[in-house]
Amino acid sequence: MKQRTITVITSIDARTAAMFVQTAGKFQSTIKIQLDTKEANAKSIMGMISLGILEGSSIVITAEGADEEDALEKACNFFTE
Repeated sequence: MKQRTITVITSIDARTAAMFVQTAGKFQSTIKIQLDTKEANAKSIMGMISLGILEGSSIVITAEGADEEDALEKACNFFTE
């Protein structure tokens, strides 16, 4: 299991969440996003929207599985580029 804490540079709306879910869906690993006490499966659009991630939020991204390193890297890049 790999984990990283990052600061989000842009608020996540429904369109952005859908793009992220598509990116996460390309990996075999389980990817979870945690904001404060809430946690969501990164492959669930409703889960991602329900987090309400805003610009400047600090989130924890966790990836676990065969391609966890690549999955974590891509997930982090999505929120910070």
